[in-house]
Amino acid sequence: MDKDLKQWEIDCVIYDCDGVMFDSLEANRRLYCQIALSMGREPLTEDEVQYCHTHTVYESLRYMFRENEELEKKAVELLKKEINFKDFIVYLKMEPNLLETLAALKERGIKRAISTNRTTSMPYVMERYGLSPYFEMVVTALDVSNPKPHPESVEKILQAFNLDRHNVIFIGDSEVDRGTALASGVHFIAYKGSGLEADAVIDDHLALLDFLSNGRRPQE
Repeated sequence: MDKDLKQWEIDCVIYDCDGVMFDSLEANRRLYCQIALSMGREPLTEDEVQYCHTHTVYESLRYMFRENEELEKKAVELLKKEINFKDFIVYLKMEPNLLETLAALKERGIKRAISTNRTTSMPYVMERYGLSPYFEMVVTALDVSNPKPHPESVEKILQAFNLDRHNVIFIGDSEVDRGTALASGVHFIAYKGSGLEADAVIDDHLALLDFLSNGRRPQE
């Protein structure tokens, strides 16, 4: 780990959604298991759950039905016509101290953005948990031609705010996120360790403020 991390001058923090802002494993497990059972296949294996947890919904369906293209097409139609994402968003658990950290970043004039491989469900997440006032930009897999780990989503944020990539942090919890940050040339912080190689690791959102040159925690 870089010994000078606390000297970072940061203009923007980009958050992954699932696994960083929310513990969403149970929500994703229920969603994809319902699709699997509706299509007459067995529940997902743990490896499949982990894959679906970090990839786009269409990548996940392709992976789930990788041995049957016809079933994959039917699963996509099922998703579009019968699945209501709102039914699963209730199983999301917001990570502790997220809102307090976002408010502190806003107070310091640091921009906040989201880069997620979620698609149509993201507006529901933003609405249910009142997140819109805390973020200035949200980029989903629907907003880009190439989802994470391609750098397009981060590049879109950099261009929108005219940011120097050396003054940007990406917070993620998966190899997909690490690859995105690496391809984008921004700092990568691994949330809750995640066993990832990273510039820094935090176990609590408020710990992010320790890495900012002007970042005192709110309670201090």
